[in-house]
Amino acid sequence: MPEGDTIYRTAQTLRRVLAGHEVTHVATTVGQVRRLGVERLVGQRVREVEPRGKHLLMWFAPSGLALHTHMRMTGSWHVYRHGERWRKPRHLARLELHVPEWVTVCFSAPVIELLSQQQVVRHRSLAALGPDALDDAPDLAQARRRLDERADWTIGEALLDQRMLAGVGNVYKNEVLFIHRLDPWLRVSQIDGDTRDAVLETAVRLMRDNVERGRMRRVTTADRAAGGDDLHVYGRHRRPCPRCQRPIAVARQGEQGRLTYWCRACQGPGISG
Repeated sequence: MPEGDTIYRTAQTLRRVLAGHEVTHVATTVGQVRRLGVERLVGQRVREVEPRGKHLLMWFAPSGLALHTHMRMTGSWHVYRHGERWRKPRHLARLELHVPEWVTVCFSAPVIELLSQQQVVRHRSLAALGPDALDDAPDLAQARRRLDERADWTIGEALLDQRMLAGVGNVYKNEVLFIHRLDPWLRVSQIDGDTRDAVLETAVRLMRDNVERGRMRRVTTADRAAGGDDLHVYGRHRRPCPRCQRPIAVARQGEQGRLTYWCRACQGPGISG
């Protein structure tokens, strides 16, 4: 699933080619969008492209309508010049939006909605989001309060809850917990307050660093410039831990069964993988 930094970069790209331009053509296979009269967007101006955690909102003027997309595990936005060959087959395109110089195509996204301003405000998923990790000044005090409310959750599951800190995904979850030597199966209540604050600050710092450096690949390690690995533990099952050289473990965690990577020696026993 694309994490908050991927959606942030996607919004930057879409904003660069769409913002301020008039829509010349729209096509969609999404029933909800068709029924609401997608043709109403033709002649509208793209006012803004806004990332919210893992969600993306494209706003139109003067109508005030918003196109809401969520990529989950399968979706992606592509940008093409008119006449340029698409990199994915047309049957996977769920929505295409044209402006005078560009064609933007949303492939395979499971969530595509056309919403009014009021519907955005009342939207269950959007309204429930916690502070955005990539805001200019994310409200980490609020994120900490929401983390404290999840005292009985494992820290590995709590970090993925978008109602706590929006944008953090599975890669950053694993990397942040390794950096702070935390067993992913520890309950939030078992972690002292200073460490909870530090975990949130590290998640924000790592995401912001990758965005500000314009990296297409996530980097969480300090020695990447010297030719080291990009990541400490994520995706490194059975490879040596960068601290102690013990093999990295992996197991599924939580109701969604997300893969958690950790070092049993440096972080704790966790569960059997």
